[in-house]
Amino acid sequence: MLNRKEIIKVNDYLWEIPKSRWDRMNVPARIYADEKLLEKALEDRSVEQLINVATLPGIQKYALAMPDIHEGYGFPIGGVAAFDRDEGIISPGGVGYDINCGVRLLRSDISWEEIKNRISFLLDEIQREVPSGLGAGHKEKMSNSELNKILERGAAELVRRGMGEEEDLAHCEEKGSMAGADHQLVSERAKNRGRNELGTLGSGNHFLEIQKVEKIFDEKTAEAFGLFLGQVTIMIHCGSRGLGHQVATDYIREFLRYAQKNGIWLADRELVWAKLDSPEGKNYFAAMAAAANFAWANRQMIAHLVRGVWRRVLGNKELELVYDVAHNIAKFESQKINGFTRKVCVHRKGATRAFGPGEKELHEDYRHIGQPVIIPGTMGTASYVLVGTEKGMKQSFGSVCHGAGRLLSRKKAKRMVDIGKLQKDFEKKGIALRVASWREIGEEAPLAYKDVNNVVEVVCEAGLARKVARLQPLGVIKG
Repeated sequence: MLNRKEIIKVNDYLWEIPKSRWDRMNVPARIYADEKLLEKALEDRSVEQLINVATLPGIQKYALAMPDIHEGYGFPIGGVAAFDRDEGIISPGGVGYDINCGVRLLRSDISWEEIKNRISFLLDEIQREVPSGLGAGHKEKMSNSELNKILERGAAELVRRGMGEEEDLAHCEEKGSMAGADHQLVSERAKNRGRNELGTLGSGNHFLEIQKVEKIFDEKTAEAFGLFLGQVTIMIHCGSRGLGHQVATDYIREFLRYAQKNGIWLADRELVWAKLDSPEGKNYFAAMAAAANFAWANRQMIAHLVRGVWRRVLGNKELELVYDVAHNIAKFESQKINGFTRKVCVHRKGATRAFGPGEKELHEDYRHIGQPVIIPGTMGTASYVLVGTEKGMKQSFGSVCHGAGRLLSRKKAKRMVDIGKLQKDFEKKGIALRVASWREIGEEAPLAYKDVNNVVEVVCEAGLARKVARLQPLGVIKG
């Protein structure tokens, strides 16, 4: 059991558990948090999970946790770790079940005052086009050929079919199509689960919001991102649905067999891994990349459906992509480590890439200023747009948190939330709400999450990113 006194304060927003704490640790474990958030993290197993991550072979510099840290499967949610390409490992628990759960932000060219009386109608029309909720899907199912192309090409396949613009790909992490994907390494069961789910929100914390830009913190960067005060934006938060979940399930079983066969010691059974250069490791990476491509295509399809509603209801109005970022993913990146640029496999589990200015992976529209970073709040609370920094590249492999982070378990939140009061609170705030299930919505109430303002403040004070704009919800569709 971790003693609070074993955690060393590096500064007001960074804490370290030294490598000497356990002879199994290969690197120190570091947590970005203030005093309040650190105390919350110590209430579950998340810090213990982070220490376990520090024992993994080939890990570089630190096992990191973002300020939204909470208990997950294997890795804590909010966990970041980079592994040497030759000596390192890959772990499904370091990616998560909802592979490439991510956030896409669309900007309009109109002010919220122009459509404030049409928010409810827009939500109804979007909800009709975009299925949401547990198991929700479209009536039509994709053929094997169609699905395989999506798995290997991602959002690029939909743009090729006319469901988007080339600019969408330019403003998307990995250009919406991750290299190395192989549909043949995705099981038929996984494919069947995703066959009718392209263009659907799913359930849990996934959402689609109509928002307004409520505050600008950095005028120059906001202008570069195409954001202005009072502007209407659309935020889409979803992932790879049942397909990604099945890929994780399939390969966790495969990796457990690999561990048994090779006599591998595990700090936690959920932290099962395979060497990056092993057949098992390569197969998982290819299947994970295919699931990630499905997720990017999913958000691309939802954006296409929303754009259709937007034009139909508002006339000749357009929605342009600001950026699309992934949360649960492992990717090969060039990172500066001990003064040298090295190729590493960066796992971001409930964490977001936040590259600073000058990084060649960024499109020329943003390379001079840094990557747009999107941190959503929970249902009915503010979301933030930030920008990556050079300091963040050095400290956290260019990573920040992916949201506010859970405070209460889903079961506990549902027991505590009064649904009637929740509805009235939204009415008072003037936020239109559409849900797939009122019985389940309590688990996503604001009290179930940490304060996103507090979490974002830690990110910025630590120098991992800078605030650009705050977005306020006008209407919410929850899965």
